[in-house]
Amino acid sequence: MVDIQRVWEQNFRVYGARKVWKQLSRQGVTVARCTVERLMRRLGIEGVRRGKRVRTTVPDSAAACPRDLVKRHFEVERPNRLWVADFTYCSTWQGWLYVAFIIDAYAKRIVGWRVSSSMTTDFVLDALEQAIYDRRPAQSDGLIHHSDRGSQYVSIRYSDRLSEAGINPSVGSTDSAYDNALAETINGLYKTEVIHRRAPWKTKAAVELATLEWVSWFNHQRLLGSIGDIPPAEAEERYYRQLAAPAAEPVLL
Repeated sequence: MVDIQRVWEQNFRVYGARKVWKQLSRQGVTVARCTVERLMRRLGIEGVRRGKRVRTTVPDSAAACPRDLVKRHFEVERPNRLWVADFTYCSTWQGWLYVAFIIDAYAKRIVGWRVSSSMTTDFVLDALEQAIYDRRPAQSDGLIHHSDRGSQYVSIRYSDRLSEAGINPSVGSTDSAYDNALAETINGLYKTEVIHRRAPWKTKAAVELATLEWVSWFNHQRLLGSIGDIPPAEAEERYYRQLAAPAAEPVLL
């Protein structure tokens, strides 16, 4: 029970029994999943539950849109092959805030984010600049940046910055949430695990600090079932180790 409480506390108090059980296994604690479920009930703790997400991005029907290069296929073979972008909202005592994320689709790692009090192009551009600085994509990567049809993402300034960085733009073709499902999923997790659970929010600074902490935890500690119940950073590290492994092996003649 002490270990279960510790794992739950260390992971934003958002893990349910399955994630707690997985994390305990990673730490060498042998216990049945049904036992974790029973003891969590005894402790009076549980995981958070996701609610329905409300979309905030406003389509710009007059703007020319890039083609949809993704077509709802978000599985890629390596990092820096596909980024997905979107933003969500948060109510505070000082008014509405908006939080943008850019996610590398390979391991679902958040590579750029920004909090703003307005839904401007500058706001999403800041998140893009962070992602470019952090990941340093090369022309040879053939990187695709995918978003919905929001006016911020199809603006001339945003499109020009993608072009300067050698990134190929892609926009959902049907204006459906499924066209950018991966970004919608990350937004939903953020709202459930941070915004809803810790409301009410007083200031922008409080949201920024909480988001910074959550992004670091999400990238380096949170277990994601879609990548084998490991954190995004660990999944990327495994990829690069496997990529380097053949070169390190001696050639047998």
